[in-house]
Amino acid sequence: MFGDLFEEDYSGVSNDHYGKGKKLKTKGLEPPAPREFTNLSGIRNQGGTCYLNSLLQTLHFTPEFREALFSLGPEELGSLEDKDKPDAKVRIIPLQLQRLFAQLLLLDQEAASTADLTDSFGWTSDEEMRQHDVQELNRILFSALETSLVGTSGHDLINRLYHGTIVNQIVCKECKNVSEKQEDFLDLTVAVRNVSGLEDALWNMYVEEEVFDYDNLYHCGTCDRLVKAAKSAKLHKLPPFLTFSLLRFNFDFVKCERYKETSCYTFPLRINLKPFCEQSELDDLEYMYDLFSVIIHKGGCYGGHYHVYIKDVDHLGNWQFQEDKSNPDVNLEDLQNEEEIDDPLMILKAVLLQEESNLIPVDQLGQKLLKKIGMSWNKKYRKQYGPLRKFLQLHSQIFLLSSDESTVSLLKDCSLQAESDIRRSDQQLLKTLTSEPPELNDRPSCPHWFDINDSKVQPIKEKDIEQQFQGKESAYMLFYRKSQLQRPPEARANPRYRVPCHLLNEMDAANIELQIKRAECDSTNNNFELHLHLGPHYHFFNGALHPVVSQTESMWDLTFDKRKTLGDLRQSIFQLLEFWEGDMVLSVAKFVPAGLHVYQTLDGDHRTLCEIEIADGEDIFVWNGVEVGGIQIPAGSDCEPLLLNVLHPATSGEEEECQQLIDSPHVFPSNAEIGSVFTAFAIPDGVILVNNTESVGEESWTTIPKEDLKKTFREQGLRNGSSILIQDSNDGNSLLTKQGKWITSMNEIDWLQVKNLCQLDSEEEQVKISATLNTVVFDIRIKAIKELKLMKELAEDSCLRPIDRNGKLLCPVPDNYTLKEAELKMGSSLGLCLGKAPTSSQLFLFFAVGSDVQPGTEMEIIVEETISVRDCLKVMLEKSGLSGDAWHLRKMDWCYEAGEALCEEDAALKELMLSSGDTLLLIEGKLPPLGFLKVPIWWYQPRGSLHHWKSHQDQTNCTFSQGGVWRANSIQDASSDAHAEVSLRYLGDVDISEDATLGELKSQAMTLPSFSEFSIPSPAFLRAWTVESRRPGRLLRVHYQRLREYKLGQRTEICLEPLQKEENLGPQHVLLRTQMRLPGKRAHALPGDLVWDTARGWTAGSLRHQVADFYCLPVEKIEIAKYLPEKFEWLPVPSWNQQITKRKKKKKQDNLQGAPYHLKDGDTIGIKNLLVEDDDDFSAVRDDIGSEKQEEFALGKKRSPEALRVRSGDVPSGAATPARPRGPEASLSIHVGSFRY
Repeated sequence: MFGDLFEEDYSGVSNDHYGKGKKLKTKGLEPPAPREFTNLSGIRNQGGTCYLNSLLQTLHFTPEFREALFSLGPEELGSLEDKDKPDAKVRIIPLQLQRLFAQLLLLDQEAASTADLTDSFGWTSDEEMRQHDVQELNRILFSALETSLVGTSGHDLINRLYHGTIVNQIVCKECKNVSEKQEDFLDLTVAVRNVSGLEDALWNMYVEEEVFDYDNLYHCGTCDRLVKAAKSAKLHKLPPFLTFSLLRFNFDFVKCERYKETSCYTFPLRINLKPFCEQSELDDLEYMYDLFSVIIHKGGCYGGHYHVYIKDVDHLGNWQFQEDKSNPDVNLEDLQNEEEIDDPLMILKAVLLQEESNLIPVDQLGQKLLKKIGMSWNKKYRKQYGPLRKFLQLHSQIFLLSSDESTVSLLKDCSLQAESDIRRSDQQLLKTLTSEPPELNDRPSCPHWFDINDSKVQPIKEKDIEQQFQGKESAYMLFYRKSQLQRPPEARANPRYRVPCHLLNEMDAANIELQIKRAECDSTNNNFELHLHLGPHYHFFNGALHPVVSQTESMWDLTFDKRKTLGDLRQSIFQLLEFWEGDMVLSVAKFVPAGLHVYQTLDGDHRTLCEIEIADGEDIFVWNGVEVGGIQIPAGSDCEPLLLNVLHPATSGEEEECQQLIDSPHVFPSNAEIGSVFTAFAIPDGVILVNNTESVGEESWTTIPKEDLKKTFREQGLRNGSSILIQDSNDGNSLLTKQGKWITSMNEIDWLQVKNLCQLDSEEEQVKISATLNTVVFDIRIKAIKELKLMKELAEDSCLRPIDRNGKLLCPVPDNYTLKEAELKMGSSLGLCLGKAPTSSQLFLFFAVGSDVQPGTEMEIIVEETISVRDCLKVMLEKSGLSGDAWHLRKMDWCYEAGEALCEEDAALKELMLSSGDTLLLIEGKLPPLGFLKVPIWWYQPRGSLHHWKSHQDQTNCTFSQGGVWRANSIQDASSDAHAEVSLRYLGDVDISEDATLGELKSQAMTLPSFSEFSIPSPAFLRAWTVESRRPGRLLRVHYQRLREYKLGQRTEICLEPLQKEENLGPQHVLLRTQMRLPGKRAHALPGDLVWDTARGWTAGSLRHQVADFYCLPVEKIEIAKYLPEKFEWLPVPSWNQQITKRKKKKKQDNLQGAPYHLKDGDTIGIKNLLVEDDDDFSAVRDDIGSEKQEEFALGKKRSPEALRVRSGDVPSGAATPARPRGPEASLSIHVGSFRY
């Protein structure tokens, strides 16, 4: 259904599992890893099956489902051994599920495999790599199980555990006739958009009624005519397990694209479904459900990943955090105390029972609650349970609200029946609040929750579930179990409970086999082979070591444990070589084309072979460390022998034969001078040419200047297989040319240009240094110092820095890097600068003062990566010549602007992921302490509004600078003159705690010196907006709400708008700017503020009535439209009188908060009086002007060369392509055989 909608991204996973030089071993042969400390098993991801893994873990941790499946024996399901027999009726899917659940319970492995299960589904490898929707899978898997279990005792397994019914009723308002229809469900789909949480969604679905009236009447069969009616739905039958599927993914019909709803959506840990049920006469416990699984989707519409939070009902896992392993019982009592305080039902009962008449005003109930637990309802419970009054309404079986909802009391029956229990709970609560430890045996054990993410299982705390209320990583499916379902004591912490005997035996045998394989694997993984080359069996000639007799007799293979020390290895070799006398030196050797060469001598007998980084299959040369066969052996990488092809003239007494070339191989040490070639071939003088071209048939020869003959072979870039030509310097004709070969005077770019930037005089300003990609930066630097004829002391105090195309010096390159590692291209420019390059533990940083930085003007500094932000700031201030402590650091972003501040002053630069080459900005002003905000305050005066506040001076046309002058931002808005400009004046900064309320922020802003120009009676006469794109953005409405709850952030700015009267907007209020159209003028009157109460819904009818009352006009004689400033258009709002189908679509369509209106605070609504003007045009003259300019801009954009090339199909080769093409949608299916007899 959803195709690749939730395709997973594994691009960040590296396939390089092995270290450098290691011998590759087949990972598939290794047994699976054992379980981690949680003692729970995950499920391996087959490529795109995280959605399947999450659902399977939920079913596995549903003990009733698992045990019902285990109760079906082989006599009913058949046996997997018979699945390939043609006449056998083997129910493969339930058998594979049984086996998977047994593995998850008993098999000691980190993660189980679902390969056999998906094979039983009939899925191919393509299907396993494609991810689908878990809600869709839940229905398809249940359907497949029902089909597989036909004819068995478990035929009603799904129906018994998950099946419920809904009753839909339509009641005629005339004759009171009730028309009912029942509807089955296995899971309930609930809305997320425009809903605060699960209980709110259920209230809309099963409490509120849909009224058929006006043009949308209902045809009553009894009355036989169209009548007014009310439609409602109720839960008729509740299953033991209730599944909620959240509609997180929607489709935007305006943008024609999918989107994910990431708004806050709360759901309780325990829910009472009594208000939503048809039959409510049973005890409350019959309707109580506990949350035990939350499937979470992380990502967007076109990619993501699933994992699941699961409550371990049977305590099968080890719910203990790694840092608390030493003390498993730590904080257990504290967690239980928090659980009691977190139950609002118990606390409210306790508060009401303390009242003599059990009757109290709702407002006082909130105050009593504040005194009792030290926190208000809004701060402690509102996010999870909603407003206090709504909570009391939802629990009408306990609380009795008066008709005007001003007072509340406990129901008498409930009060008399539960008084003693509640008083006992209240006493226990008081003990908790006074820090008296409660008795552990008097309360249920703390719930054990785990985060199961494919193979990984981690313990979490119950409060971590709140993090999944909103965001890109948020809850997608909720699973509740009836609170009355109790588990038997013998099932607690017993994974073998109710598992069939044949599966127990299979898992026990598999565990024994795993133990044997792990022991074998451990031995195999820690043993490796070493090739011992014995010194007495080798002799040295032609620059390398060669065996005296044969390779087989000179080399011994030794299998050794790499966890042992070098001393153990030496002792073992002594025991093997009984003939050895004297010292024994072990050295790492390698075969090169010239023979065997000794590199590194091993020392430190106490170090293990792993620490020394000895690789599997390493060649070890065993000798005395000095000589072999009486010849001293050169060792090390510097003198590695090179096998070169040398072309030289033949030596003969006849002059004509001297023109013949002889091609002979010869070995030279890599650190020898190139001029030693003349000595090796007894040639007194001549010219040397080299050829490094790898491609056959395209030889390119380069003549080596005489001054370079003292360079080594390595410095010249020669390697094994390179060719050297020796030619007589007096011979003007090339020997190669005579033999049909061509010599080119220049090679391809094989040099780097080094400029002298040391501010020291030299004969040359820049030199070209020949190099290859494997040349070390240190060698290039030393060559440059020599050729520039600078002081030798610079070798200890200089570095090379790349120069970009703009001439800016970049971060110094470490000396030990090769050109390839430093990502330097041939022909690029480097600067030789004073100062050492940073070490591996240091950072090279650019920094500048202020936010207005021009590229190339930054200062530089080298600091340790472990230095704190505070100390780094001090060093930068000292280097800048600045003083004082009113400074802070910000990181510069890619567009040379100040980014986020480095708030954690004690954090190390390494912890903040800073790297060499980053630029930091010194910004004046001290950062507020942790938990405080520094909020810039602006004065906002809407132009042409119906209310005016005069200041002592009129400076509205001035521009603003941070000195406190007025700034007017001209924002052209074609609707009317009233929206032509937005005037903002900077008043100053306010330092305030995040725990302060919005009212306290307004009060503190009124104390600013610039605010004295205005006469504002109290903070209630101010309206607060966030500043976004230099104009008012989000309205901050609740006067007593804490700033932390607004999630303002460190860079938020606030503008204050003056009011003529006090304003106290609630969550249901929407502030709109309304403008009456002037008849015959194509213009609008000055705007007025309209506060729209949306308590009765975001419907067009509600808004029309509010507007009509505001302008004292008949509701049927007005038309309204929303202004779209970005399009210079008006979007009419219809009256919604057309006939709506009976599938409850009316509420979805008649919602101005959704598409295409998306109505919010600050939007402009145009009003037309049909009594004086009856056309459909809302536009003004400014709309025409703005629209024309917009069309001209779009036309000019289309005529650009790039656009023309794209339209003609001439797309440049470097054009960016989408990171991931969206694949075609594919349906999800599970293939099941027929078991109907």
